[in-house]
Amino acid sequence: MAIERINLYKANMRLKNPFQTSFGVMQEKEFFVIEAIDHDGNRGYGESVAFRSPWYTEETVKTTEHMLEDFLIPILQKSEIDHPNDVFRLFRPIKRNNMAKASIEGAIWDLYAKQQNIPLAKAIGGEKTTIEVGISIGLQPTIKELLDKIEAALATGYKRIKLKIKPGQDIEMLKEVRQHFPVTPIMVDANSAYTLEDVDHLRKLDAFQLMMIEQPLAHDDIVDHAFLQKKIETPICLDESINSLDDAKRAIQLGSCKVINIKIGRVGGIYEAKRIHDYCKEMGVDVWCGGMLEAGIGRAHNIALTTLSNFTLPGDTAGSSNYWYEDIIQPEVIVEQGLIQVPTKPGIGFDVKEESLNRFTSSSKTFTFN
Repeated sequence: MAIERINLYKANMRLKNPFQTSFGVMQEKEFFVIEAIDHDGNRGYGESVAFRSPWYTEETVKTTEHMLEDFLIPILQKSEIDHPNDVFRLFRPIKRNNMAKASIEGAIWDLYAKQQNIPLAKAIGGEKTTIEVGISIGLQPTIKELLDKIEAALATGYKRIKLKIKPGQDIEMLKEVRQHFPVTPIMVDANSAYTLEDVDHLRKLDAFQLMMIEQPLAHDDIVDHAFLQKKIETPICLDESINSLDDAKRAIQLGSCKVINIKIGRVGGIYEAKRIHDYCKEMGVDVWCGGMLEAGIGRAHNIALTTLSNFTLPGDTAGSSNYWYEDIIQPEVIVEQGLIQVPTKPGIGFDVKEESLNRFTSSSKTFTFN
């Protein structure tokens, strides 16, 4: 897999609507597009997912830039790569920084699939030709605005609704939602907004027959989640706590969750995401693919990952138009009746719109290989 050069683009795109979680509100998404080019002119693309502030994990846009420029790209410049799986091994001496690692590993996977003239989904062992998707709805200023957004999402055909919650915006909100949508598949995401002192409060969620509650306790916790899962009927889904296959093994063995959300960026790339998927399948634990407000390249990677057989629950890969006025890929990701058709073109299956990428890019750098 001889690489001729890597181009690093820093881009900034504005979300159609502010996205609010228990941590705050975001409307501008700054990220990197990594373009890996071989001697035959094949181009593979990856996308970084870290935010400007370290509210989700410790990584940020700036730390991603630092890791790519000063460590990860230099490692690839002096190494031979026969297969994208090699990238995981090469990056292993670098502790954590999983989002930075995943961004460049994604470009290598896309390049490899294009060199092999096969879709990325096939390259990673995917089986599905369509994937089911849900939608994530942030905290809204009023209950009416929330209900309107849910109604619109269901009219579009999304297979499940994910709602953000936090103390003070949870039980009463869900009562209203369930009154209007009594049988809709609904899950909630707490983004670590609660503690074990809230056990009795969280037990009230059982009345709403939720698919799951995602990451109710601390972002790095596995032990307390095991205690909480024994106290509530609502399945716990772990997100931020699962950064590796080892984390997944510990969580499952302790009974900390019944579902795992796999995000490519959070676990360090497709290779590790596949390993977590395979272990969960072996242990009978459902998985689904979470989203990080990705632009089109990141969404394309999520689509490919979700074609693996144990992604049994609808993921967060909503259509491009749900988030962006304009995406950087063509065609854009389209959801029809809650389904995305898996592309069959080589690589990620979408073309990067160079004019759009250039317009959204604030700076770029090129790294050459021998």
